[in-house]
Amino acid sequence: MLTDDGKHLYVSWDEYHLLIERLALKVHNSGWAFDQILCLARGGLRPGDMLSRVFDKPLAIMSTSSYRSDAGTIQGRLDLATYITLPKGELAGRVLLVDDLADTGVTLKAVVDRLRGMPSISELRSSVIWVKGVSSYTPDYYVESLPTSPWIHQPFEDYDSLRPEGLARKLAV
Repeated sequence: MLTDDGKHLYVSWDEYHLLIERLALKVHNSGWAFDQILCLARGGLRPGDMLSRVFDKPLAIMSTSSYRSDAGTIQGRLDLATYITLPKGELAGRVLLVDDLADTGVTLKAVVDRLRGMPSISELRSSVIWVKGVSSYTPDYYVESLPTSPWIHQPFEDYDSLRPEGLARKLAV
């Protein structure tokens, strides 16, 4: 639900899962057949996992990081992992890239450029739940376009600032 000021979007777990299901159907309805899924950790882990299960395709993971400061709200230097983790073989064939959102577009564009340089990948398409209006990159598949580029409060965000001591207090009976 978007707040009155249009600057914040609050997403519940149920809404989040529904959006991922809608993303899966968008990819399916496109008719494009892919061989593997590559998700970007951390934001793309949950969508990637769900799509991997729905499509029964192997899931590869690439770690990226740019939001570190202030409980993950300040963008910093973009770091891309040197290696991609997958159950067996190499990232090859037709690959669906999955992340949670295209915020500025910098991360997705950098990853797409890197993957398009890999001769083992014959075709690459990208998918996200949300595309912000300020994004410089538009994925092949997305569920919602957010022209006002609000900050998205995803349901797992509470864990960004929750430490073991706080968790112990929360779970104390």
